[in-house]
Amino acid sequence: MEFRIDRGDLAEAVAWAARALPARTPVPVLGGLLLDAAAGRLTVSGFDFETAARIETDAEVGTAGRVLVLGRRLLDICKVLPDGPVSCAVAGTRFTVEAGGTSFGLSTLPREEYPTPPEPPRAYGTVDAAAFATAVAQVAVAAGRDDTLPVLTGVQLRLDGEEMTLSASDRYRYAVRRLEWKPEAAAEGVAEALVPARRLLDVTRSLARCGTVRVGLDGASGTGPIGFEGGRTRTVVRRLDGRLPSYGKLFDMAGAAVAEVESGALTEAVRRVAVVAEANSPVRLDFSAGSVLLRAGYGDDVATQRLPAGLTGAEEVTVAFNPAYLLDALASFEAPRLRVELLGTGQRALLGAADAPEAHRHLLMSVKQLV
Repeated sequence: MEFRIDRGDLAEAVAWAARALPARTPVPVLGGLLLDAAAGRLTVSGFDFETAARIETDAEVGTAGRVLVLGRRLLDICKVLPDGPVSCAVAGTRFTVEAGGTSFGLSTLPREEYPTPPEPPRAYGTVDAAAFATAVAQVAVAAGRDDTLPVLTGVQLRLDGEEMTLSASDRYRYAVRRLEWKPEAAAEGVAEALVPARRLLDVTRSLARCGTVRVGLDGASGTGPIGFEGGRTRTVVRRLDGRLPSYGKLFDMAGAAVAEVESGALTEAVRRVAVVAEANSPVRLDFSAGSVLLRAGYGDDVATQRLPAGLTGAEEVTVAFNPAYLLDALASFEAPRLRVELLGTGQRALLGAADAPEAHRHLLMSVKQLV
């Protein structure tokens, strides 16, 4: 095996494929990246049984071949290589990397012990890459972090006709985002998949500039992996078992009072008053006909700020939220004004953009103890 490649192209390919490398593994070969050189291209792949990542890039291939090397060691080498062409070759059990008079040698890993990554599922449809990345980031903030409850660590993808719905919840909040997508002609019925939120967030961020992302799925009732492909990159992710609880009844806010407030000003005000909030201490919001008063802290250590706000359906409503959860929710919106549906003290509140509340909604549970 022998090939020549631009240092930038090699570093980009290795860094992208290294996303699939496990932080720790009892199986040494899973720490490796598989390099496949053939017909004017280099393919770099990583696999950890949860995610398979693959990227292709141009290279001058003298001798075709495949080699498995320690991924993070190769990534470190790529970071310090001088700019310009890089020559790579395999001699026996040694992989060499040379550039600008600098030479590195790496021991190869036993390729025959490397597991076979899953085949990518068939294309199910396409979605705008930038819009997809934004939507995933908007709902992933509500996903759980407790791996003992794996279902709650995922983002639920629902594909129905020309609409994609993303949702996530950790029991204390529930985020839902809808966006357009283009199904393949063969796509039938409603398809759903629960994908690890951290994996999906990482994948969509890396594909955000690809223009279009092709989503692969093994049918509406399939249980196989889900695939994401953009440009010369491809990622296959194992689904989580199960599905998120339905949000239909939670989002039914019949009889709720409705407040409207400028989102940027509210975000800054929450961030400001939360400085005095102790751990697990809420931020209180007192909505009235013309304003909302924010308050945090206890006793003499308090902070308050009043903002203009509209309220219909009630003379006044008081709610209180975990400040971190509230800030996550507020930061996920791009709209200049927010619509907040309020059921009352100690009850849930539903946030949405004032101009399009159905496209992106974020539900928060109000705490019963008020400051």
